[in-house]
Amino acid sequence: MLTNIKALILDMDGVLWRDTTPIGDLPAIFARIQALGLKVALASNNATRTMDEHLEKLSGFGLTLEPWQIISSAAAAANVLSKRFPDGGGVFVVGENGIQRALGERGFTPIIDPADETTPVAVVSSFDRGVTYQKLSRATLHIRAGAPFYATNPDKTFPTPEGLVPGAGAILASIETATDVKPIIIGKPQPAMMYMALENLGTLPEETLVVGDRLETDIAAGQAAGCKTALVLSGVATRKQAENWEPAPDFVFDDLSSILDE
Repeated sequence: MLTNIKALILDMDGVLWRDTTPIGDLPAIFARIQALGLKVALASNNATRTMDEHLEKLSGFGLTLEPWQIISSAAAAANVLSKRFPDGGGVFVVGENGIQRALGERGFTPIIDPADETTPVAVVSSFDRGVTYQKLSRATLHIRAGAPFYATNPDKTFPTPEGLVPGAGAILASIETATDVKPIIIGKPQPAMMYMALENLGTLPEETLVVGDRLETDIAAGQAAGCKTALVLSGVATRKQAENWEPAPDFVFDDLSSILDE
C-alpha cells in the first residue's frame, strides 16, 4: 500500500499515544519509517502544547524530530490571524499555553483573564482544561459585540488511557450555542495544516499518506488536501464508523505499526 508514497503525515493523539501512554514501540516504528525511506511530519489538532513541549513529549517516548516536522493547530491559527490582523492586537483566548504562546510569537497579546474587559481583535477557542463559566461568558460577550470568532479545532473528545473525555469541540459548542455564531475553524478538517506539512515535506499530495484516528478531522483534512488517507483504530473511530463514512478512507488499519508491515 506504500507504493508511490514518499511521506507520511501523522496525527499524534490516538495514533502515536493516548495521553501519556505510547501506542506500540514508537522508537521501533519510527526506525521502520526511516528504513522505508519515508519522510514524516506530525500534524496535530492539539493546541495545548508549545513547540518545545511537543519536542519534549516526543523525546520522552524516545523520539527525536526537528521543529519543521511538527505542525499544530495553534501555529496554524496564529499564522492565519497574523495575515488578517498584521498589526497584532489583543486576542481573547479560551485555551492553554500552546495557543497563547503561538499568538504571542506572532505579535498578539493573549488575553486570558475574564475580568479584563479590553476589546480584542478576535476571540480564539481551543482545548482548555482550566475553562470556567467566566471565561465562556467573556468570550460570548466579545463575540456578541462583533469580535471575529476563531477555533483551533473541533475535536469533540480527547483520548486518554481511561477513555474519551471532553475535547476542544465540547468547549467550542458551548460558545457557539451562546453566541449563535459559527467559528472559523483553522485546524483539521480544514486542509491548512496539511498544506503546511506538504510544503515542509516537499512532497505532492498524491505522494503523501495522511494517518489519523478521526474520520471527521484527520481523514477529512487529508482528503480535502488531495492526499491518500489511512484510518487507524487505535484512537477514536471504530471500524463500523469507517464502513459508514463517505467518502471512505483509502485504508483502515488497527494501528500505525500495521500500516508499515503491509
